[in-house]
This record gives sequence, structure tokens and C-alpha cells, in this order.
Amino acid sequence: MVVSNSNQTAPSLLTQRQTDLALTLGSFAAAVGLLAAGDSGVWDESGGTQILALGLLALASLPLLAARRAPLPAFVLSALAQSALQLIATPAGPPVAPTVAVFFIGALGDGSRPRTNLKLAVIAALLLVHAAAIGIADDHIPGAELLFGFLLWGIAWLAGDRTRLRGERIAELEDRALRAEREAERERSLAAAEERTRIARDLHDSAGHAINVILVHAGAGRLQAERDPERAREAFGTIEEVARETVGEIDQMVGALRELGEDGKEVEPPPGLAALEGLAERHRAAGTEVSVARRGEPRALPAGVDRGAYRIAQEALTNAARHGDGPARVEVELGPRELELTVANPLSGAETRRPEGGHGLVGMRERATQLGGSLEVDPGPGEFRVRARLPLPEERR
Repeated sequence: MVVSNSNQTAPSLLTQRQTDLALTLGSFAAAVGLLAAGDSGVWDESGGTQILALGLLALASLPLLAARRAPLPAFVLSALAQSALQLIATPAGPPVAPTVAVFFIGALGDGSRPRTNLKLAVIAALLLVHAAAIGIADDHIPGAELLFGFLLWGIAWLAGDRTRLRGERIAELEDRALRAEREAERERSLAAAEERTRIARDLHDSAGHAINVILVHAGAGRLQAERDPERAREAFGTIEEVARETVGEIDQMVGALRELGEDGKEVEPPPGLAALEGLAERHRAAGTEVSVARRGEPRALPAGVDRGAYRIAQEALTNAARHGDGPARVEVELGPRELELTVANPLSGAETRRPEGGHGLVGMRERATQLGGSLEVDPGPGEFRVRARLPLPEERR
């Protein structure tokens, strides 16, 4: 038997009404059969007694049509009609319709203790009324009938209550699944937003670095075009190589931005600190002397820290080539719990930089913060220094 007190669609309501009608007719037919099988001889009485008995059975069964909407009133009407029947006839079995109504009371409750106690009190009171009717009709104390009634209606109540609990568990599981789906969708949206931010930052770093290298080599090529054609060709070749690589990287990032959120495609991760020497060599080819020093025992780094440190170094070297006046130095120190990256370069006499200026500095600081670290910018006298500290997981031994 399907019992639900939640909002239903039209097809569900139609099915419930058909079920209730079938249940009502079935209960009436079963009650008539039990009455016919009884030993009261009601069928030997006058037609008026038979009509009254059938009318009381109908009155006991009809409330089941409304038992889903008002289970307790339906039970009260059904039990009273059944008790009245006991005064004129003795069916061969238990009261069918009131027992079904007790099931509905248990199945459609809200589980609150005060209401449950009230319903149980009403059921017990009407059971006593029914037993009293049996005692009056048969002129004896209905102890066995009372005990059987408590057992039967107790089982009906427990069956309805277990049905209610099962429905509540199913509804709770469906609600949890819906919340989990919404949470997963929210996480996917947040991940896509974070990925777009990362791609935008990488795009800024790559484009800024490439444009700076191209500008330097274009200037060198222009100056060397007549005096040293060979070096001019090398400069233009470097411009072509950097431009081609940057265009490919930008195409990849833009494609990832377009497809992100549709099939989960992500841009290929940028290089890590292993490519730091290649980055320095490119700046050397552009005319900026760059020295790279590493300290600490080499070990595998988390991907986020590795890529973040490389991008910070890339942006810092771009600033050094654009605003510096002399060789730049890059220092990477691997500690047990921290990676420290320092990029320093001399400043020209007319060049002054403030820590808060420029999108590049903002981007570097955001990278360090997202990785749980920090970034310090020190535009000291004659030198500009960027120092990033990125936390590392404790190395397992």
C-alpha cells in the first residue's frame, strides 16, 4: 500500500483515488463476507435488520475514501459504525475497515509525541467502546476480544508507522541527493571560475613576457641592421620564435576559456622551475644578463607551487628587463617547509617603483597568496627586489 502526505502530481492523485476506492470496496466486501459467515443469523431476520446491518457496514467502510486526508476522523466514524453493528450482529472476524483506518493513522502522522499520544488514546478508547458493544450483545466480559483487538490494531499501527518512517527516509535520501547535486554543480562553477582566473593570469604573464622580449629584440635588430646584419637576423629570428610560441599559447588559453565548463577541458599547465634556465637564457638573448642560483636539496614540488614560482619569476624578470639597469639575479632556495624565490636587479637612476604599482605585481602577489604564501617587494636604494615565500608540505622520509 502506497501512502504519502507530500504534494502529488495529477496522475499520482488519480492513482491514489483509485486505490482508495478499491480499498473501500474491498473492505466492504470482506466485511459482508465476515458478517455472512458469522453465527448471528442476521440473514434470517427481517429485511429491515439486514438493511441496517449492510448500512452500518457501508458507513464503516465509506470513511476510508477520506482516510488519506483525515485519518483520525475517518477512523472514529468507521469504529463507531462497526461498534453499532456489533449490537445487532456478530461477524466471524475482526472489524476490517477500522483496522485499515488505524494503518492510515500510523502512516500519515508527523511523528510528534503529543499528537501520537492523542491518536493512541483515541484508538484505545474506541477499542474499549467496540469491546463494550460485543459484551452487551453477547452478555459476557469480552476479555479475549479486547486482547485480540489490542494486538490487531497495534500491529496495524506499527505497520503504518514503519511505512511512514520508510517514506521519510526515502524523502530524506532524495533531498540529500538533490543537495549533493546542487553542491557539486556549485563546486564545478567555482572550479571553472578559478580556472578562468588562472588562465587569465597566465595569459597576462605570457603575453607581457613575450611582448617585452619582442620589444628588446626589435630594438636591437633595428640598431644592428646596418652595423651587424648577422646579429640583426638573430634578433629577428628570436622575435619570430617568441611570437610563434606566444601565439600558440594564447590560442590554447583562449580555446580553454571557450570550452571550460562544457567538457571540463583545461589548458595545458605552464612550465615549472625546471624551465627556469630556459627563461633566463631567453632574457640573456634579449640583452639582459640573468644569473640563476639554486640552494637546497632538489626534490619534487607540488604542481601549483612549481608553476606559481615559475610565473612569479617570469613576471619579475619581465619587470627587470623593462625597468632595470644591469644584470638580474634569480635565487631559488628549497627549505624543508618553504620555497623562497628572490629576483633582484639594479634600478636606473630615473626609475622608481612602488610595491603597489602595476598589474604584474598584483598578479604575483595573488599567486603567492593563493598558494598560502607571501610576496614582498623591496624597492630599496638602487635595487628592486621581489621575494616570494611559498609553503611546502613536509618532506616524507
